[in-house]
Amino acid sequence: MTDIDDRLRAATRACTDHVPWHAPTTPAESFAALAAACEDLGIDEWDGYGERGPVARVEQEVAELLGTEAAVFFVSGTMAQQATLRVWCERRGSRRVGIPDLSHLLHHEADGPRRVHGLEFEWLTQGRRTPTAEDLRALGGGLGATLVELPLRDAGCLVPPWEDLAALSAAARELGVPLHVDGARLWEVQPFYDRPLPEIVALADSVYVSFYKGLGGLSGAAVVGDRDVMDELRRWRQRMGGQVYRMTPYAVSALVGLRDRLPRMGEYATWARAFAAELTQRGLTVHPEVPPTNTFEIYAHAPLDEVQERLVAFLERERVQPCGGWRATDVPGVVTTEFATYDAALRHDPAQVAGWVAEIAGAGGS
Repeated sequence: MTDIDDRLRAATRACTDHVPWHAPTTPAESFAALAAACEDLGIDEWDGYGERGPVARVEQEVAELLGTEAAVFFVSGTMAQQATLRVWCERRGSRRVGIPDLSHLLHHEADGPRRVHGLEFEWLTQGRRTPTAEDLRALGGGLGATLVELPLRDAGCLVPPWEDLAALSAAARELGVPLHVDGARLWEVQPFYDRPLPEIVALADSVYVSFYKGLGGLSGAAVVGDRDVMDELRRWRQRMGGQVYRMTPYAVSALVGLRDRLPRMGEYATWARAFAAELTQRGLTVHPEVPPTNTFEIYAHAPLDEVQERLVAFLERERVQPCGGWRATDVPGVVTTEFATYDAALRHDPAQVAGWVAEIAGAGGS
């Protein structure tokens, strides 16, 4: 940690209002909210190693919501996706997986898929673009599985056009390759496609969804698909140490997110697009130019140390956090930050927040 990092952390903690992501809470506040949710939701029993109780309730609710035969709850999305690819590859007798080179599995999981499961990755896409049927066909035969990320987060949360996704699904079925969707932010993608969640999920053989990102849960994830595949996933959950004694707190927070935040995904995306337009008017660059989801990247031409200093000064003066931390890019003199819109942002005027961010980035504004 550098001095500026320490100052940013302290200034952020001292803020009384926050715009990006979910408003922070203390452990005590979160646990109290979960206790109240148990009363509201009628939860009066624990799960036992992932059986019964709220875990079974989440699995049933998510399977019905996404239109699949079954769902399996995991405390970790990393575990969920690695186990899913392992199941598909063993069924196909091949460890080859087609995957975007910007996939979360390749950049944020410490090489676990290869070291733990022996998966062999081949690039479905390279760089900041979404996959097509032609990309899949170019990998040739013999794949154990292929993965697409909706949205592709490390590319700025890009989302493929519906026609491209449907064609990719058709190509996968033609080739006999299981298609797995990394849907960590699938909830946020649905308003962009403006199609029912089951219609989106039906394009894939398995789909992973997260409960702690857009839905704001403590942690946790689920994979949905055919029942026989989900039964295999349960065995892998146990083998990988994921069948912990109590998963109830995570499951309750997932139920709360499904109840309270899922219906608002369209509002989040609408606010994000209005905010992006305001930023553009103030001379900043956003990517994607018109965000398909509630999350996008902001770029500015400015030295990183100056932007961070202005950010600290703003936080200390206003006690409001209008954006997250900034980082340098591969382009000298250009810095970026990611912005994710949820309940906290909806309490603010997009134009006012854009003015704050422009001030911090050194692009003017009010």
